[in-house]
Amino acid sequence: MWIADKWTDYEVLDCSTGEKLERWGDYFLVRPDPQVIWSTPKADKHWEQKNGHYHRSAKGGGEWEFFDLPEEWSIRYRELTFRLKPFSFKHTGLFPEQAVNWDWFSSIIKNAKSENPDRPFKVLNLFAYTGGATLAAASSGAAVTHVDASKGMVTWAKENAAASNLSDAPIRWLVDDCVKFVEREIRRGNTYDGIIMDPPSYGRGPKGEIWKLEDNIYPFIELAAKLLSDNALFFLVNSYTTGLQPAVLTYMIHTALTPRFGGRVESSEIGLPVSTSGLVLPCGASGRWFT
Repeated sequence: MWIADKWTDYEVLDCSTGEKLERWGDYFLVRPDPQVIWSTPKADKHWEQKNGHYHRSAKGGGEWEFFDLPEEWSIRYRELTFRLKPFSFKHTGLFPEQAVNWDWFSSIIKNAKSENPDRPFKVLNLFAYTGGATLAAASSGAAVTHVDASKGMVTWAKENAAASNLSDAPIRWLVDDCVKFVEREIRRGNTYDGIIMDPPSYGRGPKGEIWKLEDNIYPFIELAAKLLSDNALFFLVNSYTTGLQPAVLTYMIHTALTPRFGGRVESSEIGLPVSTSGLVLPCGASGRWFT
């Protein structure tokens, strides 16, 4: 398992009975987590002294309950700063477990830049959300194209870039349907040295198109692979769909990429350490292709 264990401003303190207790900077949140099917004593005092609690509804969805929590605050990861705010369906605007992937591709970009400082490195971030991966790639020296269908998420990502002193970094911000954007880029003849995708389990396009990960992810990996340059560095696929196991990610990425590019594929669960138990909370899976 790949574990995001380099945080100082974030930690999972405990998890029990379908919920996790987290510290986000100076604030403590309780949020539901479907992976937490065990019941253990809630000994940490912050279960009771929390700043926010997202309550799931038996009918679906849920709502936040706040206790002295600001509307917005920030945390840092290495040189990056992220603006947080609780919003729909338990989210805060950041998936901390992804830091283990940020570190992975950042090291690839930095090593490539050190070996060939004059070569421009272009990275495409699809389903890019609030820009964690975008900022990690940009701060490592890449020119990044950030694509998300939500205008609000792209605006939020720009704010994170400003907070991280990356407003002037070579980032292209696009509000667009990711599949249609990739199709147009193929027609234009554009290529990228690294591709990151974090597709949703389920979603709808701007014209009502249905995206279901199990049905659409392999054709999309095949499609996006057409955008890789001849000297591509990496290809990363993230999944939060429970049934999409790491071995499935490996099989798909290997089949779509290695006949043309060679290289290696590795996939694993990703997770976050839990302070009280010393165990690891699973948080989905990632598949990585690299040369």
